[in-house]
Amino acid sequence: MVLATLEMRKFVAPEFVIGSDARRLAGRYAKNISATHVFIVTGPNIIKAGWVTDVTESLDAEGIQYTIFPDVTPNPRDHEVMNGAEIYTQSGCDAIVGVGGGSPMDCAKGIGIVVSNHKDILAFEGVDTITMPPPPLICVPTTAGTGADVSQFAIINDTKRRVKIAIISKKIVPDIALVDPVPLTTLTPDLTAHTGMDAITHSVEAYVSNASSAVTDTLALESISQMCKYLVKAQKNPDNIAYRNQTLLGSLLAGLAFSNASLGAVHAMAHSLGGFSDLPHGACNSILLGPVIEFNFGACPDRYEAIGKRLNVDMARLSPDEKKGKVLSAVRTLREALGDTATLSDMGVTKKDIPELARKAKRDPCLATNPRMPTIEDIERIYELAL
Repeated sequence: MVLATLEMRKFVAPEFVIGSDARRLAGRYAKNISATHVFIVTGPNIIKAGWVTDVTESLDAEGIQYTIFPDVTPNPRDHEVMNGAEIYTQSGCDAIVGVGGGSPMDCAKGIGIVVSNHKDILAFEGVDTITMPPPPLICVPTTAGTGADVSQFAIINDTKRRVKIAIISKKIVPDIALVDPVPLTTLTPDLTAHTGMDAITHSVEAYVSNASSAVTDTLALESISQMCKYLVKAQKNPDNIAYRNQTLLGSLLAGLAFSNASLGAVHAMAHSLGGFSDLPHGACNSILLGPVIEFNFGACPDRYEAIGKRLNVDMARLSPDEKKGKVLSAVRTLREALGDTATLSDMGVTKKDIPELARKAKRDPCLATNPRMPTIEDIERIYELAL
């Protein structure tokens, strides 16, 4: 058999350590990058849970100073990034550690961008807009889903326009990710569900992306299998480190997949929702995943069939419409098993909000790699299906 000419592809990934107590290596890796004063970006709940203390103790052990920036909220705001950058500079820091879910890690990336490039964070919206590399960044994820610890994406809330912006650049791939299942034991059932569905959405969108590849396909499909097998188990058995580790592995694989294949309409629409209504990102993805699959299915049915098989759907001897129905049913069943059955209406979104949401989603860079390019009217109909 003669092989077709292979297209050359480039991939980005950080160094990462995965396993119990990886978070306690923060001091060692800060020393490895010659840090003398670390800026710790986190949130109040992470501090309360004790995970920041584990990081600061490891820094103390290496004689490294630190300043804690504890003011990150869900859906990190532009003014939080700018405030953090000012404190970073005033404190004389030379490296950043992000501890938490996607919000602290994205905020940490944003702070790094600003302190090196001396512009407002909103100036960097889009792809490859960063000139100067940020300071070294270590990420310690405390959820299994966002993939921010290994990706070249940062999502920041533009509070004036009420929309989340995407910043995409290999310059913001973390230097090291310390991927530890232990912090996941303090996740609530809702957070476990929403972040887990975020990871599944990452993998689904990366797999059907028009920028997918053999490498990202392998990562995405294995991630879907991991999350399908272990997410509900981890939610029902929150202290089971083995289950938590498997979901963390699924999140890691999903992060590597979407960082290199990008995303699609689910994320474009979720970014619009999150900025407009300040809704949890994972919850938005979970609600929108089914309606977007329904819209996209005809553009790449073989791809969605492969996804369905990873969701344990028997696709044998089915028509295309039956296959689509089975995949949608599998997504719905998983959400129900997680107790994650909210609609956009349940979250306060109304039909009158949809035109503005659709206009903002249409401008999101994630839409460029969706397998079927929707019109604004298409996006409006998808939102309506999710109400």
